[in-house]
Amino acid sequence: MNRVGIPRSLFYYYYGNFWQDFFDSLNIPYILSPISNQEIVNKGIKIASDEMCLSLKNYLGHIDYLKDKCDYILVPRISNFKNSNQTCTNFWAAYDIVKNKFQNKLLHYNIDLNKGKTLKKGLYKIGKEMGKTKHQIKRAYKYALIKDKKRIKKNHIINLNKLKSDKTKILIVGHPYNLYDDMIGKDIIKYLIKNNIEVIYSDKFDPKITNPLSKKLSKDLYFKYSKDNLGSVVYSMKNINGVIFISSFPCALDSLANELAMRKIKIPYLNLVIDDSTSFTGLETRLESFLDMLGGKLND
Repeated sequence: MNRVGIPRSLFYYYYGNFWQDFFDSLNIPYILSPISNQEIVNKGIKIASDEMCLSLKNYLGHIDYLKDKCDYILVPRISNFKNSNQTCTNFWAAYDIVKNKFQNKLLHYNIDLNKGKTLKKGLYKIGKEMGKTKHQIKRAYKYALIKDKKRIKKNHIINLNKLKSDKTKILIVGHPYNLYDDMIGKDIIKYLIKNNIEVIYSDKFDPKITNPLSKKLSKDLYFKYSKDNLGSVVYSMKNINGVIFISSFPCALDSLANELAMRKIKIPYLNLVIDDSTSFTGLETRLESFLDMLGGKLND
């Protein structure tokens, strides 16, 4: 049976669990690329152009890892969630970039709500390509959707409860493919947790609440994930001690949205921009200074 390759980068941090549950229900075998490492990043850098952000370079490295290990690679395109909620151009272009740089067969779908193209329709299309019946696909989609809703609800509750903590509380603002990736943001989060910081995540609030709240910082933003992030700052501002912005160089969306937030918020913040030459030693010094400013106690 044909095996599907799932790159553990970029789109994975939004849809990875959903995809896995969907494929598991359909008994479609798949392989995940490993957690990001220096070898994967280096491969991506060689493939990518200089203008691409570190996150996209990392994604191409994961594609390269999978290219000889599966029959198909899953590469979606995510265009928009309606006019006022566009996505980064990398989310539009990733499929075309991969198609032009690799020879693999790709499983592909679009999310473009302006044209009625949804995740549900996309996964139905993929199920049919993999030889499954409409009934099987419907059951698999429903199974994955139920599990996903439970996960999301649990994350929202945990994140909200952290706002009540007596610890020093820091909101980490960034895209999940940066925050949780081992080569971009994960060591930063580990450092904060090690130093007894209550870490709150911008992507683990309900976007139905945070997205419209972003208007209090900017009425002109039309990028969905930037609006979600800025709205999380507005939502949690009265209950946190500081904010850390994490982005990958040279992300145009973050350079705009984060700058808007930093100019308007009235609490301490730290802006960390990660590129392929960033050393955690340098980041650690900045983090230590930031925690010291907040009055946190550092662990040796």
